[in-house]
Amino acid sequence: MRALLAAGGISLFISLFATPAFIALFRSLNWGQFIRDDGPEAHHTKRGTPTMGGIVILFAAVAGYFTAKLINGETPSASALLVLFMMVGLGLIGFIDDYLKVKNQRSLGLGGWAKIGGQGIVAVAFAILALQFPDEKGLTPASTSISLFRDLPLDLFFWGSFIGMALFIGWVYLLVASASNGVNIADGLDGLASGSLVISMGAYVVIGFWQFNQSCATVTQNLASCYQVRDPLDLAVVATAIVGACIGFLWWNTSPAQIFMGDTGSLGLGGGLAALAIVSRTELLLVLIGGIFVIVTGSVVIQRVFFKITKRRTGVGKRVFLMSPLHHHFELKGWAEITVVVRFWIIGALCVVSGVGLFYFEWIYGI
Repeated sequence: MRALLAAGGISLFISLFATPAFIALFRSLNWGQFIRDDGPEAHHTKRGTPTMGGIVILFAAVAGYFTAKLINGETPSASALLVLFMMVGLGLIGFIDDYLKVKNQRSLGLGGWAKIGGQGIVAVAFAILALQFPDEKGLTPASTSISLFRDLPLDLFFWGSFIGMALFIGWVYLLVASASNGVNIADGLDGLASGSLVISMGAYVVIGFWQFNQSCATVTQNLASCYQVRDPLDLAVVATAIVGACIGFLWWNTSPAQIFMGDTGSLGLGGGLAALAIVSRTELLLVLIGGIFVIVTGSVVIQRVFFKITKRRTGVGKRVFLMSPLHHHFELKGWAEITVVVRFWIIGALCVVSGVGLFYFEWIYGI
């Protein structure tokens, strides 16, 4: 418990009080946000607002975690280090993307394939490492048996084979790309992504602490489906460090934002969210825990698919929403930005509560 409080408190302190210094630094470097011409008109006033604030969040989270471990005289666990590796690795991809945007003064940084390739490299490295480093019980940080289907290994009849490893790597990449891009898409309004991440990451504080305090001996039904998780308390510690860093950043990122997290933060934190789901073995619950990111990403997919289908059939593309992602649709309908953000936070919180509730039944009844 002391490590949880230390990690959250230290990361919050660093993020809250270091962000103004980074705002001043980014202004002096002219690292300002570039606003798309086709975006909501109200957003043009945000042009030039310092971006790449994700650097502060990632630094605060990493510093908070390692300082808490040092204070408690504990060794960092393999599971927590993998989460930080994923977060920092994707944060680096996002930083390159952000830097190209501010350097070239346009809304496009890395090309699509370059970004996919970068995410792929980090995801593959994570997947390979996550099946290594067994503890004294033989548990590795990740498992090839996915949540809700514990008796059905992902690699099926290819256990230990190249095909089995390829399936697992593909599964990890799907989760990582979906989560990181989902957070990236949601990062379009002041405080929307950072506030939603506080709620989603908070779920993994609860899940990690619950897994630490429970064991298969407490499961009353379907014992064969029970599963153990490696380093659950340390996963709660790293999740707490991320939550603290996001809260401190949110103080400066809420409307009117004085700094944006940029792709550095959205890709890094989205990757961290996926990594927590994988090592806590709650992969499918990520659909609910990250529900708000699923919703906004889904709105983009629906918009593009519907536009292409109607254009192919009638020659004129039609749209479901006034603009995608979904939060911009409500802006164009006349909702105030802060109204959209708070209501989306509420929706995200309801999704998280549903996810944690389903986690409880999954753990107790061995679904």
